[in-house]
Order: sequence, then structure tokens, then C-alpha cells
Amino acid sequence: MLPRRVALASLLALAASPLVLSASGCKRGPKTTKLAVIPKGTTHEFWKAVHAGALKAGAEEHVEIVWNGPLKEDDLKEQIDLVQSFAAQGVAGIVLAPLSDQALLSPVKSAKQGGIPTVIFDSDLQGSEHVSFVATDNFAAGKLAGEAMAKLLESAGGGGDVIVLRYQEGSASTSNREAGFLDAMKAHPSIKIASESQHGGATVESAHKTAENLLSANKNVRGVFCPNESTTFGMLLALQQAGLAGKVRFIGFDASEKLVQAIRDGAIDALVLQDPFKIGYLAVKTMARHLRGEKVDARVDTGATLATKAGLDAPAIKALLSPDLSALK
Repeated sequence: MLPRRVALASLLALAASPLVLSASGCKRGPKTTKLAVIPKGTTHEFWKAVHAGALKAGAEEHVEIVWNGPLKEDDLKEQIDLVQSFAAQGVAGIVLAPLSDQALLSPVKSAKQGGIPTVIFDSDLQGSEHVSFVATDNFAAGKLAGEAMAKLLESAGGGGDVIVLRYQEGSASTSNREAGFLDAMKAHPSIKIASESQHGGATVESAHKTAENLLSANKNVRGVFCPNESTTFGMLLALQQAGLAGKVRFIGFDASEKLVQAIRDGAIDALVLQDPFKIGYLAVKTMARHLRGEKVDARVDTGATLATKAGLDAPAIKALLSPDLSALK
């Protein structure tokens, strides 16, 4: 039996130790591992699924997930500040979707020098300061979209003018999708890329405005490709307002309830679907394994799938379109 004074001191020390909540909401001890997960933004449906996947992995790994990112996907300064702030707080690791493949390199390097590793997800980062990169093979996904576009145009009598509404400069993920799409187009000389230099920006509003200008300047357009959720929705609005929805072949990227309905209505021909839940899940899992001293892959491909009207109700597609978001409640 412990002496009374020793036992009393132990009880007081235990009472003074703060309990924290893990990702599952269960109380854990004072040494719970804390991981900062920093997305590009927090408003699009894509990031909500990533968040849910990260929380599920956190619960399984018994780590606390701290989710924080910029409100808008063009707030580079906010994201840099978040990385630096979490590093200063001494989190065990940072899981980051960088807004810029260059600008986040220095903060990630500084975190590493301070003993805090980083796993990159969704969009690549230059250099080799990070532990692993967990994402869709974006070039291959863009190529998948390009091959689908070629089939659509060929089935409708041949080639024609196609426009690409890019996302924003510095985003490695969407740049690779755009590059993959354009690479696929090279195999089809009857298809002319009428525009590939315009960027829609980080919001639906800015993408909508750019899309309107593109459609106005390209009267003979037969096909359109957009590389993310916001550009896809901005272009959809512009096509609808111009009376071109369903007349111009349209392939977008990522999904939301309104974009899926647009496929059912015939306004969008196909969407390239990532698995955002899996991206968030595997990114956190990869960091947890690294922290345990296990060897992790430098590159983890989470896959991409083309969704069309004919396949929307297939179980595999439905699982991607309706990920389990219960962890967010």
C-alpha cells in the first residue's frame, strides 16, 4: 500500500492533468497525439468528405485531429500562417493540402527542422521535405477525362473546338489534371483546343464570370473540361444561362448534389470522381504509421473513377457520391 502522502500527491497530479478529446470524442489521457489537418479550404463538399475520413482514421489510431483551413481556396497567407502556428504549438505532425506547390515548401521545411513531420495530401508539394504524398494520380485522372471527351465528340460526328477552364495558378493537383486532359487530346487531331489559358479562380463566382467570357468568345465550342468542383459549377451556370447546357459536351471534376443532378438532367456528361474520404483517411493513417516508426510509401494513389448518367446508381459510384459524413456531427 502507498503511504498516504504519496497517494494524495498522485491523486492531485492526476486531477491537475487536463483530459483532451480524441477524434472519436472519447476522453483520453494528457499525452494524446495531436495531428493538425490543414485542407485548401473548408466550404466545398470535397473537403467535408476529406474531414470525415481524417476523423475516422484519427479515431482508429487514437490520435486527436485538429481540422483548420482557409475559408477560401485562394487565401495562401492564411494557410501559411496555420502551418507555422501549428508547428509553434508543437503538434506531433501536420497533414497538409498545399494551396501552392512552392509557397508551402519553406513552412514545411521549417516544421521538419523543428521535429514535426508533414504528410501532403490532395495536391503535391515540391521538394522532399515531406514524408509522403497521398492523392489521386491527377495526370491520369485528367487523361481519363480527355479520353472520355474524345469518345463523346466522335460519337457526335467528329472533333471540334474544346475549351479548358483552368482552376488557379500554383495548384499542382488541378494543373496535373489539365495537363492530363490536354495530353489525351493530342491523340485526336480533329479536336482543336480553342482555349486553355483562362483560370476560373478559387470561387464559383469567379469561375462563373470567366466561363461566361469563354463561351462568349468561343461560339463554336463543342466540348468543355473543368478540373475541380468550383470551376465545374461555375461553368454549369454559364452554360445554363447561355442555353447551351446539354448541347455542349461537358466533363467536370469532383461532385456535389447539384452537379450530380446536372448529370441526371443531361447538362453534364460526366464527372471524374476522386475518393476524398479515402484521401483524408489514408493521409492520417500514413502519418500515424510514420510516427510509430513504420516505413510508409512516398506516394499513395487513391484512384479516380468516371461517373456518367448510366452508372450513377452503381454501388461503387454511389459510395463515392455519398461518403459517410457521420463523423462530422
